[in-house]
Formats: sequence, structure tokens, C-alpha cells
Amino acid sequence: MQRAYVLIETAGGKSKEVADALRKVSGIAASDVVTGPYDVIAVAQGTDANSIARLVLNEVRGIPGISKTMTCLAVDS
Repeated sequence: MQRAYVLIETAGGKSKEVADALRKVSGIAASDVVTGPYDVIAVAQGTDANSIARLVLNEVRGIPGISKTMTCLAVDS
């Protein structure tokens, strides 16, 4: 199972709505509103990097209020 952290910038005042919507998406294990340069961080899970890429492109980026995403794949250390 591949995991990735999706760092999300939202439109003003939309962070909670975006985090709530993300929690309803299959493949998103967690979604939290955070402080710092990003507004929301989500944990995505899939069978491989390609399935996570499809999840982010086809599901996550379509959520209203999201203005920018950065996906960071987790790697074994």
C-alpha cells in the first residue's frame, strides 16, 4: 500500500469545508485543517503511486475551494 501526504491551499474561509469534503473521498485516510503555509493536509492511500495520482487529479482537485495541491509520496527510510 502506497501512502502520500497532500498539502492543500484553499480559498479564504474554505478550509473546514474542504477538509470535511476530503473525509468523504474513498482513498483519503485522514484530513485536517492545519496552521502554516498550507490550509489542509490529507493522507491519501492507494495501491501504488499511479493510483494516488489518479485520486488527486480526479477526486481531490475537483473539490470546490481547493486552489493548489502538492502531493508528497511517503517512502521507506
